[in-house]
Amino acid sequence: MTTSENSYEKKQRSPREYVGLVLKGMAMGASDVVPGVSGGTMAFILGIYQELLGSIKDVANADLIKAIFSFNFKKVFEIVNWQFLLAVVSGIGIAVVSLAGILEYLLENQPVFLWSFFFGLVVASIIMVQKQVGSWNVGTIAALVIGTVGAYILVGRVPAQTPDTWWFLMLSGMVAICAMILPGISGSFILVLMGKYQTVLAAVSDFDITTLAFIAIGAVIGLVTFAQVLSWLFKNFNDLTVATLIGLMIGSLRKIWPWKDDLDWVRDAAGEILIRDGHPIVTKQANYLPNMIDNGGQEIFFAIGLALVGFVIILILDRLSSE
Repeated sequence: MTTSENSYEKKQRSPREYVGLVLKGMAMGASDVVPGVSGGTMAFILGIYQELLGSIKDVANADLIKAIFSFNFKKVFEIVNWQFLLAVVSGIGIAVVSLAGILEYLLENQPVFLWSFFFGLVVASIIMVQKQVGSWNVGTIAALVIGTVGAYILVGRVPAQTPDTWWFLMLSGMVAICAMILPGISGSFILVLMGKYQTVLAAVSDFDITTLAFIAIGAVIGLVTFAQVLSWLFKNFNDLTVATLIGLMIGSLRKIWPWKDDLDWVRDAAGEILIRDGHPIVTKQANYLPNMIDNGGQEIFFAIGLALVGFVIILILDRLSSE
């Protein structure tokens, strides 16, 4: 069954295929947890992006709203691609809950190795996604450059000090979820910029229902509204949109580069470094090339190995999704 407005088909799937969707959702969730890596990119590579976008867009369908208020639940399930969404969202939830603590630990204790792995993922993602552009011309190349420069500048921004009020948590959820469904922009990094990444990770680990509820409400509002815009762009300007998204992915590599030096932090009037959510608030970072001599070059070789593992994983996923 094909909708009249969306470019995806509601498929009849076997139980095995739904298990596959859960696994793809887990891959998206794992990507979304780490700043600099986009779950949208993973959905793009795994071949479920258009269906995901169209399914989200259907949630704001006028016929669906009428069916809900008339208690016509049969019509509701006919309109919503609920089996697909349930499988994917379940996978995302499983990954976020199970990996939040692990990734929080790795970001604090083994950041070079974690970033190296995801650097390889994103580089391979760029190569895979560029195949979605039908024709490279002056317009698409310009869109690529604009996206690259824009993302490079964006990820160079530093985390802001922001309030923990309910309305700002909702706003953070709205903005972050919009980024999460864009291949190339990390919703988690947007949370970093808005000063809410550690807050959300801690809320997941501690099952802080209140904080998570405000984030979730904002995310639902942002997801449904932004999906309309993005779906329209893909429908009318597919090549330009994809080229821009590829540029965003390229620019985001600045953030994912494994080797960084913290150069400055937020300080109080006495000159003491301020701590937020258990971490100093960094105001300036610089990427650097590692020294091959340090530790006999073991760190860099291991990091390169992890980057290659991430690269190969994306190639394998792309091959599996095309079969």
